[in-house]
Amino acid sequence: MTGAGYMLIECIEETHGTMLSKTWLDKHQESRLRANFFRDLSRILLSISRIPLPRIGSFMIDNNGYLFLTNRPLTLELQDLENQKIPTDVPRDCTYSTVDSYVVDLLGTHDNRLRHQPNAVNDVTDCACQMAAHAAMRTIFPLFFQRELRRGPFVMTLTDLHPSNILVDDDWHITCLVDLEWACSRPIEMVQLPHWLANKAVDEIVPEEFDVVRSEFMAILTAEETQRCGYSESTKLSMPRLSNVMNSAWETGTFWYTLALFSPTGLFNLFYDRIRPKFDEGDPSEFPKVMPFFWDKDAAGFVARKLSDKKKYDNELELAFR
Repeated sequence: MTGAGYMLIECIEETHGTMLSKTWLDKHQESRLRANFFRDLSRILLSISRIPLPRIGSFMIDNNGYLFLTNRPLTLELQDLENQKIPTDVPRDCTYSTVDSYVVDLLGTHDNRLRHQPNAVNDVTDCACQMAAHAAMRTIFPLFFQRELRRGPFVMTLTDLHPSNILVDDDWHITCLVDLEWACSRPIEMVQLPHWLANKAVDEIVPEEFDVVRSEFMAILTAEETQRCGYSESTKLSMPRLSNVMNSAWETGTFWYTLALFSPTGLFNLFYDRIRPKFDEGDPSEFPKVMPFFWDKDAAGFVARKLSDKKKYDNELELAFR
């Protein structure tokens, strides 16, 4: 097409590999296959994260075929919210120079889901608990991200790395990655091990079980990072070791906060099960009695509106199925 940018697209034949999802559940307990997969995944993560990027965002190709980091950090979750007609308030040309500004806007998308999704709450208690979780997430986020990393480095991240997008051979060596349109530049502290390795939903992960898999992967990542040694003396000053950052994120709870941040449907359970207990081990039923009033200036009015939205939604749903 005249005047349009271009991309090089590779045709992946069946001989190149099969989706990991076809064999993962049956063979994920085989240590040899798992080690091969973890080693290849480690090399990919190390390769794409070795060059620091100037901003948080996504790449675009202009009409002359040049690549620019000028688009918002578009993820599948962000697009899904907009497909549901929930405003995200993140303009297409918006990029971020600090972790703080990015986190604040992501928390804003969660707030907008609660405000605009007609069936976002079930009753008064549910609404108050969600408001409390959102208010607390705003308050505590500086405690989960290292101050010295708030302005970078930012690195290329694969945000849609699920097993159907990973092609492997019979020995589980990675042969191809597909659907890379959701790749974007993110803070290095947000580089995570895929949560589906636990074979559970994002808000059903058992930390002790996941840590077994995580420790196995991190041992391989650390060894690969040491062996590859892609760090010159000058690079060491600007690029921390990825394995150190990922281990720190697990130890401090940043892993859970980030997981909640990127999961519109999982934030609620992740907050109450994994994040709140780090600050308050008291009766969880007491928590929503105060915090909702710090989420919105008219908390009572908001609850009333959401209950009205839910009633209207239920009526429209009943009419639709009649």
